[in-house]
Amino acid sequence: MSLAVAASPEEDRARRHILVVDDDKRIRTLLTRYLAAEGYIVSAAADAEQATALLGDMEFDLIVLDVMMPGESGVQFAQRLRRDPGQSRTAPILMLTALGETRDRLDGLEAGVDDYLAKPFEPRELSLRIAAILRRASRPARLCGVTAVRFGAFVFDLEKGRLLEHDKFVHLTTRESEILTALSLEAGAIVPRQRLARRAVDGKVESAGERSVDVEIARLRRKIERDEDGPRHLQTIRGRGYRLWVDEMIGEDEENGSKP
Repeated sequence: MSLAVAASPEEDRARRHILVVDDDKRIRTLLTRYLAAEGYIVSAAADAEQATALLGDMEFDLIVLDVMMPGESGVQFAQRLRRDPGQSRTAPILMLTALGETRDRLDGLEAGVDDYLAKPFEPRELSLRIAAILRRASRPARLCGVTAVRFGAFVFDLEKGRLLEHDKFVHLTTRESEILTALSLEAGAIVPRQRLARRAVDGKVESAGERSVDVEIARLRRKIERDEDGPRHLQTIRGRGYRLWVDEMIGEDEENGSKP
């Protein structure tokens, strides 16, 4: 594992606090030094118990989490964080998995992690994925004149990637937010799974895999549908893709209280 420092956009590094959770002391030390050299503020924990203590004292912009740890595993830890009503619930998670362990990746996505990276990996790829997650988590957008959509009891803010149910925040991972944005911008139309699988990493388009899209859709349904087996809003069009039925498309004028 080389420690050559890879450049990433300054705005993605400045004052960003990352928590590294890995039971392997060598990897933990290397990651901490590398990310600190990149300009991030870095804290480290050897297991879920230490990470929980740090999360109780500090706020983090992103968590780099190893899947295989003694005691509480990375997947179990991620599940617990996503259920936690505290601040840590909203921190994006990049999970480190064993090379070729598809089950670990799918379990991680189901637990609510935002992205995964297989070991062994190049530090530059880690840097690029972290920067991409942080950009997705914080970027403002003004998309097609539509700033939000309303469906049932939910309002999805396209600019902030934020979902509200009766004005109560509903946590979305960055991938869930991306998929819901894509579906919202083509509300009522069928969006192919292949398109939903695409994601931008360092300006390049990659595929997250169609199976991962199915996992994200299932997780979204659990959050927005009363009947997951008979969804009203987020529908599967067999053999073609997915469709989101919305009740209202909200533009800037409507948000400001004036109709066009």
